[in-house]
Amino acid sequence: MEKQKYYITTAIAYTSGKPHIGNTYEIVLADAIARYKRQQGYDVFFQTGTDEHGQKIELKAAEAGITPKEFVDNVSGEIKRIWDLMNTSYDKFIRTTDEDHEKQVQKIFKKMYAKGDIYKGHYEGMYCTPCESFFTESQLVDGKCPDCGRPCVPAKEEAYFFKMSKYADRLIEHINTHPEFIQPESRKNEMMNNFLLPGLQDLCVSRTSFKWGIPVDYDPNHVVYVWLDALTNYITGIGYDCDGESTEQFQKNWPADLHLIGKDIIRFHTIYWPIFLMSLDLPLPKQVFGHPWLLQGDGKMSKSKGNVLYADELVEFFGVDAVRYFVLHEMPFENDGVITWELMVERLNSELANTLGNLVNRTISMSNKYFGGVVENKGAAEPVDDDLKEFVLSIPGKVDAKMDKLRVADAITEVFSLFKRCNKYIDETMPWALAKDETRQDRLATVLYNLVESICIGATLLESFMPETTEKILAQLHAGKRTLEDLKTFGLYESGTKVTETPEILFARLKLDEVMAKVAERHPQVEEVQEQPEEARENVIDIESKPEITFEYFEKLQFQVGEIIACEAVKKSRKLLCSQVKIGSQVRQIVSGIKSSYSPEEMVGKKVMVLTNLKPAKLAGILSEGMILCAEDADGNLALVAPEKDMPAGAEIC
Repeated sequence: MEKQKYYITTAIAYTSGKPHIGNTYEIVLADAIARYKRQQGYDVFFQTGTDEHGQKIELKAAEAGITPKEFVDNVSGEIKRIWDLMNTSYDKFIRTTDEDHEKQVQKIFKKMYAKGDIYKGHYEGMYCTPCESFFTESQLVDGKCPDCGRPCVPAKEEAYFFKMSKYADRLIEHINTHPEFIQPESRKNEMMNNFLLPGLQDLCVSRTSFKWGIPVDYDPNHVVYVWLDALTNYITGIGYDCDGESTEQFQKNWPADLHLIGKDIIRFHTIYWPIFLMSLDLPLPKQVFGHPWLLQGDGKMSKSKGNVLYADELVEFFGVDAVRYFVLHEMPFENDGVITWELMVERLNSELANTLGNLVNRTISMSNKYFGGVVENKGAAEPVDDDLKEFVLSIPGKVDAKMDKLRVADAITEVFSLFKRCNKYIDETMPWALAKDETRQDRLATVLYNLVESICIGATLLESFMPETTEKILAQLHAGKRTLEDLKTFGLYESGTKVTETPEILFARLKLDEVMAKVAERHPQVEEVQEQPEEARENVIDIESKPEITFEYFEKLQFQVGEIIACEAVKKSRKLLCSQVKIGSQVRQIVSGIKSSYSPEEMVGKKVMVLTNLKPAKLAGILSEGMILCAEDADGNLALVAPEKDMPAGAEIC
């Protein structure tokens, strides 16, 4: 049976300079989607590349004292190096200076002109050089470019224009009848309300004030406007020919299944590009997803701010898969994500080193310690095993549902909930206690088998996001590679297999102060850029004092460590989560207003501080038998209060 095709593209990176981690996020996101589609059995074609023409590049090349072609050769090579460093599995890396691309762009321009969609005129307006875009005075925001916020300059020149209004109604109808075309929904509303419905202006599609571009072959004083040049890469890269001689690859792969782009260029991809395709009588892409930005601290990365982070430097500190995990997991579906050195260290230590790395290490070490590394299913099952298996087997379907909606961060959260459930299973079954009882050896073996099998399933699901880590885990377990279809069955790990004798540390814990000291050595200017007033640097909050209490009153309050073993959102409530909290041998139900800061999946497995002798009360009709303690900052963000070291559930806090 022939595989179903899936054609995915990124925006091609502009060759004005080295891409920062925010730019790199897009190729990693596209790679995760492409890898997952391959796991699902699709015949994937994944294209990326570089956008290499325009006035900005001509100016930068002149500043560097080299030709524009030499300049873009250097930058394109650097971009490709970083894409490869991040272990991205693209099938085609196109450059808009490729001879076959330039030839097709000239033919496309001439065809549109012959059709009457392009006409010659004069342009007078405000021009943003970094964005290569013209704007009217009314479109500027505070007199600056509405896209990048930089100054615009008056410009007047002879130019060719595309009749956008000719296809506007047809595009509006397509968007209305294809709700999946623009994602997320908020991007669609923005395009409709801000651009299409008010009426489209004709688009300038050529320039005469600079030379670094593809010449209009029948009017060589003009070069093709960079967006008409760049956008057509999605079809020229797979063999489109304007004269009707397109390749089999084009016939197979077009229309694209997904254009993955940054939210700042959504207009070009959901208005200009579809209209260009209509002019060429080609079908429109199935979906355009405008992802949010990855911000450094609390602002967009820029070299002028001194807050730029680069993928290769982050990889030096944390490794490729840790960086992949971070940029994929920390980016929400619609809202901007944040990256900082501090947050990277925290995530590596808590999620990668502790939740995942420690789980794999403990499991392999126990297998070696108790059974010489041999993992056998002895069939000594107990009810807790069924709960583990049910949970583990539910995760592939959840991941699939999230990936189908391009909710990659949520998909990764589901995978890590599986690893957290495995850690909980260790606490439930206590292998170290079983090992002391000679009559429970079969039970111990079964527990370890269940852990290894669960880890294999989790590692398979992790492959799209952290491929090297998956490979390392399966190699240490001496486990074969599985398909997503295999994950419907628990127990495929071959009983009697021997794991590696010395487990490899997947992710070593890092000390924040040591990392920040190294960062400061490399980037002394960052401290200067981030300098704040003395009162702001302390990062403290003053709150109104409550009346004093006596020590005798304080002694009446009972605080204990609780372990959250289950959690779900309270229906019809925007704030509440309902947690099942293990405290000693008891399990209590506690309702907390922390939904804004934690998902139910994030809560499971955490150890928290609980006020246990609070009088039970009903919240939203649900009985709450205690209080989980949190810290709150000035913006209302919450953080669970947790023991610094691992403590047993029920331990008294005094």
